[in-house]
Amino acid sequence: MNNAAYFPGCSLKAEAGDYERSAAAVMEVLGQPLEELERWTCCGTVYSLTDDDLMHQLASVRNLIRAQECGADEIVTLCSMCFNTLKRSKVFIEQDSARLETVNAFMDEEQDYEGGVEVFHLLEILRDQVGFESIEGKVTRPLSGLRVAPYYGCTLLRPREIGIDEPDTPTILQDFIRALWATPVEFAFQAECCGTYQIVDSPEMVLEKSHRILNSAMRAGADVLVTSCPLCMHNLRLCYEELRSSLPEKRELSIIYLTQLAAIAFEVETGELPTSMAKLVEGLPTSMELVP
Repeated sequence: MNNAAYFPGCSLKAEAGDYERSAAAVMEVLGQPLEELERWTCCGTVYSLTDDDLMHQLASVRNLIRAQECGADEIVTLCSMCFNTLKRSKVFIEQDSARLETVNAFMDEEQDYEGGVEVFHLLEILRDQVGFESIEGKVTRPLSGLRVAPYYGCTLLRPREIGIDEPDTPTILQDFIRALWATPVEFAFQAECCGTYQIVDSPEMVLEKSHRILNSAMRAGADVLVTSCPLCMHNLRLCYEELRSSLPEKRELSIIYLTQLAAIAFEVETGELPTSMAKLVEGLPTSMELVP
């Protein structure tokens, strides 16, 4: 990576520790270790859509200032919601000098944010800085025969000017899956919202949306579904257990983070996998010599 600071966000230090552990291990293998941002705070979680609501940009801007303080010109995130919130706040205040001046005045105990800190999702780093060919070269346990559904959700791709790929026809996750020698499985709802935080107030709605996503992936023949969002992970795993009996052919679907998939292919230990995924891994050859 370039001069980058890793922003974990709250979920990575709570429910999504397996995401952080696997990402750290994978990036070590790739020679791009994650350097955690000092004194980071919650990004604010949900981006404010009100143009004059500058107060709700402060949490994100404070993290941009933290990066600036330590001399970093990039922030790298794993959580797709953190990525979306941080990047949209950055773009919003840097588009208007008056907004930037007002935000800096609010935070009179912080150094002024000068602008220019870039926000990237880990997938962008893997594609644009590491390169999928380099990733393929690190594979020691090819995932041949494993059918993997790429689940983007909403915040990686939308809005268009923020997203990391073409929102209607994304390929970045599919290319990542291919680099690990697995087979990407296209399915109809791979960029469908899972219901996000509505799980608190409207669990039935989230259950319905998540069922549609899971059903679509399984009908397409996926063995595994990968995601980059801890909230999507929570909703999909929860709903999978709730709806398992009604899913097609009673087949199992392993739901894991994209970095856990890479950790399997690199044969690095990052902690316990879901039982269904562990069974799939048992059927894969280990430490294979790759033949051109």
